[in-house]
Amino acid sequence: MKCLLILLLSLAVCLAMRDQSIAVKGRLLCGDKPAANVRIKLWEEDSGPDPDDLLEAGYTDSNGEFQLSGGEAELTPIDPIFKVYHDCDDKYLPGHRKVKFLIPKSYITQGKVPKKTFDLGVLNLETIFPKEERELIVSRRRRHHQKFFDEE
Repeated sequence: MKCLLILLLSLAVCLAMRDQSIAVKGRLLCGDKPAANVRIKLWEEDSGPDPDDLLEAGYTDSNGEFQLSGGEAELTPIDPIFKVYHDCDDKYLPGHRKVKFLIPKSYITQGKVPKKTFDLGVLNLETIFPKEERELIVSRRRRHHQKFFDEE
């Protein structure tokens, strides 16, 4: 009887999980020049024991433009975070400046493919953002994403 109860409870949790997706786009500048080849990541941050999920990662193009999207199956609404790792106005300090942007929940859509895209707009990375962090350990290996090569 306990096994049947556990099985039914597990099935109920699986059925309650729902696919959710998010997309973000924009353009990054460093002063008056495009912030080309800047590492960017789209995360789904979780509180509690569930680890954060990387939805997509990439780099800005030669014009500083980017577009990332991804999704996750969760019981509750996802918490999308866009992260930028850069050296704008910071060439001589170790590591990279790390800036996080919360994406409004109104841009979360049901399903595996986003139906709306949050446009971050044009952002000058010379700005000093509140709660800015520093990433000191950086992989020198660039991970290529086919999506960006198709656009170039």
